[in-house]
Amino acid sequence: MTPPAAPRDATHLREISPQQWRSGIAAWLGWLFDGLELHLYTLVAAPFVMQLLATTDSSDPAIKQKSAYIQAAFLVGWALGGAFFGRLGDLLGRSRALSLTVLTYALCTGLCALSQTWWQLMLFRFIAALGIGGEWAVGASLLVETWPRAWRPWLSAVLQTGVNLGVIFGATVVAQLSGVLAGGRERYIFLLGIAPALLVFWIRRHVPEPEAWQRAEASVHHRNPGARELFRGAILPTTLITSLVCALGLSAWWLFLFWHPQHFRRVLADAHVPAGEITRLVSLSFLLVNVLAIAGNFAGGWLAKKIGNRHAIAVMFAGLGGGIVGAFVVPREFGEMAWFWCPVVGFFSGVFGLFTMYLPPLFPTLLRTTGSGFCYNIGRIAAAVASVVFGWLAPVGDFRVALLWSGALAFAATLASCWLPERTHENEAT
Repeated sequence: MTPPAAPRDATHLREISPQQWRSGIAAWLGWLFDGLELHLYTLVAAPFVMQLLATTDSSDPAIKQKSAYIQAAFLVGWALGGAFFGRLGDLLGRSRALSLTVLTYALCTGLCALSQTWWQLMLFRFIAALGIGGEWAVGASLLVETWPRAWRPWLSAVLQTGVNLGVIFGATVVAQLSGVLAGGRERYIFLLGIAPALLVFWIRRHVPEPEAWQRAEASVHHRNPGARELFRGAILPTTLITSLVCALGLSAWWLFLFWHPQHFRRVLADAHVPAGEITRLVSLSFLLVNVLAIAGNFAGGWLAKKIGNRHAIAVMFAGLGGGIVGAFVVPREFGEMAWFWCPVVGFFSGVFGLFTMYLPPLFPTLLRTTGSGFCYNIGRIAAAVASVVFGWLAPVGDFRVALLWSGALAFAATLASCWLPERTHENEAT
């Protein structure tokens, strides 16, 4: 039986089919909840880990150590989830795999609220991260295969904005409930993570598998290529350079995301700010970073249209590194860091939106979620190691050393980006 022909790309929103709208909404909502799940722990890490360790001394080195272990486990889980669910996305289909990823991270984020020891929290965060890592690759490929190819720079921005809005929602809730959550009740914020489980029922009922995936499956008679093909022939250089760039860039970003709230908490505590007010201020600064990130997503998309993906990625990474170094190269007051420098970092974090639509087309259809999931999420392993290593290198109570290293890694990602393949919607892998 001859597989159906590929449909003509739409040129206006009114030409988008109901199936395309459903696929887009499913992917966007998945990313929205990703953003919510991602940063709930970051916002309450220090007080929650203090509670689990039964200590009231915020300068206890065990807090920093165990927090770094939990964050590292999360990032390792994210990387493994990207590879595992990415492979399932190629074998089972995008819609089925997307449902499994959402269910995994929703249930296990909720279970974090029941943690009684730091290692239980680490375990639940690890399993939740498997789903979050998988959702990135599957959701991105779902949009690549259903929406118009020429729209990809803007689709990248819209999809990444889902993550930012999820983070903003989480930060807003934590800020509003800062008084209620203080005093050992920080764990209950994780119960918000159960909500995405309801999305699964809608996805399975209303989001069909993309025709591009169905045609590819039919063309090989359901004998899909193995993951080892990523490391052979013409695909190998693409796998290696994209993995390197993602490893450097994501390490820089996650070092910043994890350590700068801890640094802010320390600065505010030294200024004798009440605990509830500290949580509110840190949450508001986090919110501002992500508001600027939304603008950065669209700036990155505009830049990619003007100078190409590869050059746009390099420019955005350079800005990311410059913002981080500017914020922490010398001791600064909370206001200067939170209301000026860190929003600059947030703006240039729009670089990660570019990867959403850039990576999947680099790989053939039946290796699309496998390849993009592996290359993007392998960076989480590097980021996990960086979280622990640079946390060890930082003096107790001073996280500026780790944060400056994150800036250096962003500059290294800038250099490595110069060797990325330039791929457009007109010459994508098939």
